[in-house]
Amino acid sequence: MRHFDTLQELAACVGQEVATSDWVTVTQEQVNRFADATGDHQWIHVDVERARSGPFGTPIAHGFLTLSLLPVFFDTAFDIRQAGMGVNYGLNKVRFTAPVPVGSRLRARMTLLSAEPIDGNGLQMAWAVAIEREGADKPVCVAEALVRRYP
Repeated sequence: MRHFDTLQELAACVGQEVATSDWVTVTQEQVNRFADATGDHQWIHVDVERARSGPFGTPIAHGFLTLSLLPVFFDTAFDIRQAGMGVNYGLNKVRFTAPVPVGSRLRARMTLLSAEPIDGNGLQMAWAVAIEREGADKPVCVAEALVRRYP
C-alpha cells in the first residue's frame, strides 16, 4: 500500500506506475452472485459441469465482473490521507484480453496518465490499469479508468 498525503502529491506522479494492488481471488460464489445481479447466466460462467467440457475447461468470470473489481484494486493499492471522497467518472479503451478461470488470483498495476484540477478543489485522474492473473503472461483486462477525488 502506497500512501500520499495530498491530492497534489499524487498528481506529481503523472507518467509513473504508481501502485500495484493486493491479490484478489475470484470465486464461483462471486461469479454466481454477479450473474444474479446482472442477469448474465451464460453457462461458461455458472454451469460448472458444462464449463469443464467447454472451450476454457473450467468456468470463467464475466469480463464485467473482472472490471467491477477496480474499486477493490484502487482501495488496496494506495490511499490519500487528505482526500475524503472519490467517484468513478468513466472508462475508456476497455479490453478483456484473456479469460479469468474461477479460482484465479488477480491484481492491478496502475499508471497515472493525467491529473487535472476540477471544481471543489478536486482532481480528475486518468489511470492506465492492467489487471493481471497470477501465473499468466499477459493481462486479463486493460482499461483507462477516470476517477475524481475530492478533499
